[in-house]
Amino acid sequence: MSPSKPEYEVIVLKNVMVPMRDGVRLASDVYRPAHDGTFAPGRFPVLLERTPYSKDDPERVELNGLWYAERGYGVVIQDVRGRYRSEGEFTFLVNEPQDGYNTVEWIAKQPWCNGQVGTLGTSYMAWTQSALACLAPPPLKAMWVNQGGANGYTSTIRHNGAFELRFLCWAFWQGAKSKEAKADPVIEKALGDVNVREWLTRMPIKKGRSPLALIPRYEAWALELGSHGDFDAFWDRPGLNIQKHWNTHADIPMVFSGSWYDSYTRATLENFAGLRGLKKGPVRCLMGPWIHGWRNLALTYSGDVDFGKEAAIDYNEARLRFFDAVLKGIPNGWQEEAPLRIFVMGGGTGRRNGAGRLDHGGRWRDEEAWPLPRTQFTKFYLQPNGGLAPTLPPRDAPPSRYSFDPTHPVPTMGGNMSSLVGLMPRPLGAPEIPVEERERDIIGIPGAFDQREAPEFYGCTPPYLPLASRSDILVFQTEPLAEDTEGTGPITVTLYVSSSAVDTDFTAKLIDVYPPTPDYPEGYALNLTDSIRRARYRNGGKAELLEPGKIYELTFPLYPTANLFQRGHRIRLDISSSNYPRFDVNPNTGEPLWQNTRWEVALQTIYHDAAHPSHVTLPILPA
Repeated sequence: MSPSKPEYEVIVLKNVMVPMRDGVRLASDVYRPAHDGTFAPGRFPVLLERTPYSKDDPERVELNGLWYAERGYGVVIQDVRGRYRSEGEFTFLVNEPQDGYNTVEWIAKQPWCNGQVGTLGTSYMAWTQSALACLAPPPLKAMWVNQGGANGYTSTIRHNGAFELRFLCWAFWQGAKSKEAKADPVIEKALGDVNVREWLTRMPIKKGRSPLALIPRYEAWALELGSHGDFDAFWDRPGLNIQKHWNTHADIPMVFSGSWYDSYTRATLENFAGLRGLKKGPVRCLMGPWIHGWRNLALTYSGDVDFGKEAAIDYNEARLRFFDAVLKGIPNGWQEEAPLRIFVMGGGTGRRNGAGRLDHGGRWRDEEAWPLPRTQFTKFYLQPNGGLAPTLPPRDAPPSRYSFDPTHPVPTMGGNMSSLVGLMPRPLGAPEIPVEERERDIIGIPGAFDQREAPEFYGCTPPYLPLASRSDILVFQTEPLAEDTEGTGPITVTLYVSSSAVDTDFTAKLIDVYPPTPDYPEGYALNLTDSIRRARYRNGGKAELLEPGKIYELTFPLYPTANLFQRGHRIRLDISSSNYPRFDVNPNTGEPLWQNTRWEVALQTIYHDAAHPSHVTLPILPA
């Protein structure tokens, strides 16, 4: 059978107030198929999107509302609690499980619904899907979760003990658009004029001492996320920790889609692998080479790197095929497809294309499970003099050292980010622009880039040299590869370290190093994935300070990736102690998080001898 066609008109019912269990009402727009100006007869499957970004956003209206209703679906788009036209107070992710459950139940009772509800959406709208699915409302029958969380403590809010600063930026950015700000023109103007870049130079922000104090609820949850480093019941709630509630999660057909340069790469694959092992589903996953955001699925590039025409997909057509198969029973072949479809990056010409981007190339491949069953997890050991090889280092290899000055952190150069933004500062004397119409100031630029400083990256300064030339970055790399080598899967770094500080951070970044070419005479250091470990959380979710000078083993995962390292390239691992502003900076003092009164330089030592074999474990596939 052919897919659903755009054969209906659409009637939109605006601001239907849906009651929650506590009497709070959430504003919802209902899109219903119609003919000749009247509702089409019969009942339809209904798709639900719950958003903090305004249900009235024109792109959302077109993409997730009108488009599906024209094809024979009912659609409900809802402002989450405390945002835009919905009642109540907003607290980041906290109310989404029960509010989502109540909304699904309400939809199923409507005479225009056939009892089947599917969910869709990206980023926060992916979190809202997974949160309500943890409560398993019976009418929920299908989910397409694009770029959403799994465990907010281990990655995507906090990250191996550190904090992803994008959520502080999100509080500033969305706080300026909050109901509280809109209720007072003075507060709205004050927050709309905030230069977030400037406030990132005043970290950690203090309670009552930043513009967020104008909207106390936003300040409260932002400071809680940033300073609540210990793992406890706060992080166990289904809104913040989907992984904890996999057992109670709805057992329905679901797709988790993500991308190698997304802020939710690890979470997407954790949800896929974890739920596929527990549920009949079927559970599927799609992983492409993009950055965060649904629009980017139609692009062939991320950052400064192009992956070829094959990389782009039609996002809405892909989702329609899924919903048609599951909610309408259309036999379109979706049920017979492989559980996992991944884009393996690499294999391109290495030339600069017409758009000025590196042609890295890549191709799609179907797989059965994650990690791939044929993976050969291979340890590449840090060697003396900056080597990296699958052989143990010498017994007497001396350690490597560097000084980490937290007041001069390593700048973030692309990678797995989203929402590391603010509102574009309004130039002095420029006409007043409504907050809703202001451009975003992209502070953290996501994606793939040559690891060379440039003026567009926050924290970079002239003369814009290669990042690895900094004295606080250690570089370990292989000899040029004798043959093509694919690394696809989870990646783990194990470091034997000591520090002069009682608490500090260690970072690791995996890089595909191109040899020099006419287009790139100095080569090209392509970032693939990175991560961080806060030392006080080396043993889990309870803080334990270091004993200065004592050797510790630190193990932490990088985000997974899929990349073909071509013959003649090198595999490189960069080690440092900061990656700002992607992560907050450790002051090295051991004081309570976000309450430090001073900053200290830490002398960091990385051991790589036979007794302390620091290494990166790479997921190598057989040739």
